[in-house]
Amino acid sequence: MERDSQLGLYESVAGQLKEAHTRVRELQVAEGVRMALTRKLLVITAATKHDLPDAARRLDRLLTDLDEGRFPEED
Repeated sequence: MERDSQLGLYESVAGQLKEAHTRVRELQVAEGVRMALTRKLLVITAATKHDLPDAARRLDRLLTDLDEGRFPEED
């Protein structure tokens, strides 16, 4: 039973990651900001292998930040 719920969460996170990558790629921001967002997405992607629920929460926060126009500082 738990495996089924994990599968559903994996599918949801995979779809959200795809959406997030597309949104970041299409943003009209400085290259440094885009790189910082891309790094965040890579960290979240890697986290899905170890702690899927935490990765899902982090991804939700990132998508909310994108929705509200909050972007990281340039490096």
